[in-house]
Amino acid sequence: MNKIIKGDKVIVIAGKDKGKQGQVVKVLGDKVVVEGVNVAKRHQKPNPMRGIEGGIVVKNMPLAISNVAILNPETNKADRVGIKLVESDGKVKRVRFFKSNGSIIGA
Repeated sequence: MNKIIKGDKVIVIAGKDKGKQGQVVKVLGDKVVVEGVNVAKRHQKPNPMRGIEGGIVVKNMPLAISNVAILNPETNKADRVGIKLVESDGKVKRVRFFKSNGSIIGA
């Protein structure tokens, strides 16, 4: 289980976009794509066969997962994530929790 998954609200803790917040759009191994963070402009050639218009296209580029931290909604600060086993209905499930206060993420 990854500590940061798609849909998590994160804050950038290092790099040129330090301090920016956004939602994780995609997780690519050890990199994450965060909405509105690490934006690059690419010059796109038109391709009428594929229906692609030309011009300058804005893209969200991936960030290293070590440069983002999950945002704790209670404190509104960056927080570390731990994984623990919780038993419910006779089944053992792995859940993520905030290290600062122990509250379960997504519950």
